[in-house]
Amino acid sequence: MASEILRKASSLLVLTGAGVSAESDIPTFRGDNGLWNKHNPEDLVSVDGFRRNPALVWEWHCSMRKLAMSSNPNAGHFAIAQLEREFFRDDNFLLITQNIDDLHRRAGSENIAEIHGNIFYERCTKCAFRRRSEVIYDDVPLCPQCGSILRPDVVFFGEPLPEMEIAKSFSFAQNTDCILVVGTSGVVYPAAQIPYIVIEHGGKVIEVNKEETPLTKYADVHISGESGTILPEIVKTIR
Repeated sequence: MASEILRKASSLLVLTGAGVSAESDIPTFRGDNGLWNKHNPEDLVSVDGFRRNPALVWEWHCSMRKLAMSSNPNAGHFAIAQLEREFFRDDNFLLITQNIDDLHRRAGSENIAEIHGNIFYERCTKCAFRRRSEVIYDDVPLCPQCGSILRPDVVFFGEPLPEMEIAKSFSFAQNTDCILVVGTSGVVYPAAQIPYIVIEHGGKVIEVNKEETPLTKYADVHISGESGTILPEIVKTIR
């Protein structure tokens, strides 16, 4: 059923969450073994937390950067990249990810909206300076242009999502034939709203998740299991 929907689709929107990266041994944030059970997010990923203690925030983000660098894309990441490369080129494909670990890009995905940012980018708190970096800092990094503190270019709690990325995501959702929702809990908004926009405009929903979510009862197809196992099989069957 999933392969039939994809075979008939002229465009594809993919929405991924932490469950995809969990298969690359990157812990999820929520759930029984989630990072937020061990750490207070208000200290590590909030605007106020960064103002209070930028060194602590950078220490944690560098640990996440190091973890991402030591991890590799899994078969699910590569299958999503293959869908873009072989079946839905150019303007007919968009990958929206809530993950900040860069694994989709390393797997070969190109048309990506990283709505929560990317752990390998940092920007100045004062001027427009921004850069990619894989440095694991011992101290709080400073802007080479104005000398102000740099911050991780990820979305902190209390901040809006990137306006251009969200606008692009919502626009694509209104016009796509199909959305493939992979490894996301379906409870974090506004990302959780995106599949319902697709439904409202007549598109099909395929959900791949180890557990049922609030979206499951609305999906045209729900496949229970790991994306690294399921997605490569789907790709094989739509050829």
